[in-house]
Amino acid sequence: QVQLVESGGGLVQAEGSLRLSCAASGSIFSINVMGWYRQAPGKQRELVATISSGGVANYADSVKGRFTISRDSAKNTVYLQMNSLKPEDTAVYYCNIYLRAMYYWGKGTLVTVSS
Repeated sequence: QVQLVESGGGLVQAEGSLRLSCAASGSIFSINVMGWYRQAPGKQRELVATISSGGVANYADSVKGRFTISRDSAKNTVYLQMNSLKPEDTAVYYCNIYLRAMYYWGKGTLVTVSS
């Protein structure tokens, strides 16, 4: 009943920019926390950024100063603006939301950064 759809992934050159979007739909009234995780080949899934209902954002050290998370609560959508991309940012990026004491995940969108 709750669906998350990511978009915006693709191939980009190093130092380039990309913006990811995640739209939540279904049985939704309000979302406590929205965030992004990523998983590189052969690596564990890791937290990239989160944003609370009050707009407080947190970032992994590896992306601080380069990535910006934002949300549009009216549209139940979260964004991830990625600047100064590096090859090590290459991964599948997953949208995550915390809603009514439950976590929901999107299917992921692939971001590939070439050198």
